[in-house]
Amino acid sequence: MFAHPVVPVLTGVAVALLVAVAVNFARSSGLVVGLWAASGVAVAVWLRTGSGRRHDMVFALVLTVSLMIGELISGNSPALSLLFTAGNLIEIGAAVFLVRRVLPSLHILSLGSTVRFLLCALIAPVPAGLAVAFALPHLGQEASLESFKTWWFGHALGIAVIGALGLSLTRSTLTRLNRSQTRFEAAGLITAILAFYYIGFTGQMSIGFIMTPLLLAVAVRLGVAGSAFSLLIVSILAVGSAMAGAGPYVAGMARAEQVLIAQLLVLIGYMPTLLVAALLEERDRLAERARLGQVRAEMTSEAKSRLLANVAHEIKSPVAGVIGIGQLWSSGQLGPVTPKQAEMADMLVKTARQVEALAHDLLDVARAESGSVKVELRPTDVVGVLDDVRRSAVLLPEAQGVEITVVCEDGHAVAVADSQRLVQVVTNLAVNALKYGGAGGGVILRAIQQEDCVRIEVSDFGPGLSEEKQAQLFEPFNRLGLERSSVEGHGVGLALAKRLVELQGGAIGVVSAPGEGATFWIELPRA
Repeated sequence: MFAHPVVPVLTGVAVALLVAVAVNFARSSGLVVGLWAASGVAVAVWLRTGSGRRHDMVFALVLTVSLMIGELISGNSPALSLLFTAGNLIEIGAAVFLVRRVLPSLHILSLGSTVRFLLCALIAPVPAGLAVAFALPHLGQEASLESFKTWWFGHALGIAVIGALGLSLTRSTLTRLNRSQTRFEAAGLITAILAFYYIGFTGQMSIGFIMTPLLLAVAVRLGVAGSAFSLLIVSILAVGSAMAGAGPYVAGMARAEQVLIAQLLVLIGYMPTLLVAALLEERDRLAERARLGQVRAEMTSEAKSRLLANVAHEIKSPVAGVIGIGQLWSSGQLGPVTPKQAEMADMLVKTARQVEALAHDLLDVARAESGSVKVELRPTDVVGVLDDVRRSAVLLPEAQGVEITVVCEDGHAVAVADSQRLVQVVTNLAVNALKYGGAGGGVILRAIQQEDCVRIEVSDFGPGLSEEKQAQLFEPFNRLGLERSSVEGHGVGLALAKRLVELQGGAIGVVSAPGEGATFWIELPRA
C-alpha cells in the first residue's frame, strides 16, 4: 500500500514529537500553540505517499493515535487531548481534500499551483479553529478571538511552509539542489539569513528589512524548495523570538499579540517570496521546453530537407529518361507514329517536364532550408532584372493577350542582391501573375527606389486574394484550393521565393483584396 511501509510509522512518531514539543514550549494564547508544524508534516507526507480509500483510512488512523499520544505526553487532560486531536484531524483532512481537488498533480512548480496550494493552507485551519474556540468554554477553558487567530495563523503557516517544502521536493529538484555550486550557495544564503536575523531581531540593529532581499535571493537561486526551507527557518525564528519577547515588535504588547504580529509578518511579508520562486521556476521550465522544442523543430526541418533533396535527386534521372523516350517517340525515330500517338507522346514529355521542374524546385527548397544556398550580394540593376524577366515572360503561353510592362519612376534602382536569385524570384512572381491574374489583361513590373531600400512590385488585375488566402500564400505545397484547377503548379514557388529573398536580407509580401487584383512586393537593401 505504501512505497515504503516504514513511512507512516516514522510520520506518526514525528507528529507525536512535534505535538509534544509545541504544546510544552510554544503556547502563546492560553492553550493554543502559536507555532504548529505537526499538521504541515502530516499533510505533506499524506499527499506524497499515495491516495485511495484504504490508504486514507490507515493514514488517518496513524495520525489519530500519534496526535493523541503527543497531546497526552504534553500533559493535556483526556478531554482536551480528544478536542485538539479532533481539531487537528479536521484541518489535516480538509487540507488534503482541498489540495487534491484544486491541485491534482500535487506539485507546486508553477505560480498558479503555488497560489492554489497557499489558499488551501489558509482555508483548511478555519473550521478546526472555530470548532476548538467554540468547544473550549464547555471544557472549563477560556476562549478568545486571539486564541482562534493564533490557531488559524499558526496552523496555516505550518501547512503552507512545510507542505510547500514537501510537495516541491521532486527527483529533478533534488538533483538540481545536489550540485556542489548550489549546495555552496544554499549554505551561504542560509547562514546570511541566520546572521541578519540574529542581529536584527535581537534588537542590536534595526536591519530586519534585509530579510526580504535575502529571501528573494534564495527564491532566485534555490527555487521553490529552497525558498520553502528558508521560510521554515524564518518562521521558527520569528515566532519563537516573539514568544521569548524579542524581535521587531511593539514593546509592551501581550505575548499573544506579539505572536500574531510575527505570524502575519511571515504570512504577508515573507511568504510572497515563495510565489516569486514558483514564477521563476515556471519561467525556466517554459524556456527549457521552448529550447527543446526548437531543437526538435530544427532536427525535423533538417531531416525534411534531406528527404526533399534525396527525393529530388532520385526523381531527376528517371524523368530525364522518360523525356528522352517521349521525344524519340514523337519524332518517329522509334518507328511510324500516328497523329494520336504523337499527341500522346507530346503530353508525356510535357508531364515529365512538369515533374522535372518540381524536382528542381524541391531541390532548391531543400538547399534553401538547409542553408546550403550561397548568395553573392552585390549592387544589382533592378530595372535590368525586370527587363530580363519581361522578355522571358512574354514568350510563355500564359502571356498571350496579356500586356507586360516595366515601370521605374526614377529611371534607375540599384539594390544589394544576388542577380541570379533575384531573377529567379521575380520570374516566379511574374509567372504566377500571368497564371492567376492574367485574365485582367495586364501585368506590371515596377521598381521603386526608397530611402533605405529598393521595392519591387509585381501587380496583376485578376480576381485578387482574400485575407485568409494571403495568410497561407507562402506555405509549401499549399495551392489555396486550386489543386484540381487547370492552372499548373506545385505550390512550392512562393515558399522558395520567400526563402531566397530572406537570404538576400530582404522581405516579401502581398497586398490584395477580392476583385482588386494582387501586388506582390519585394524589399531589398539599397546599394
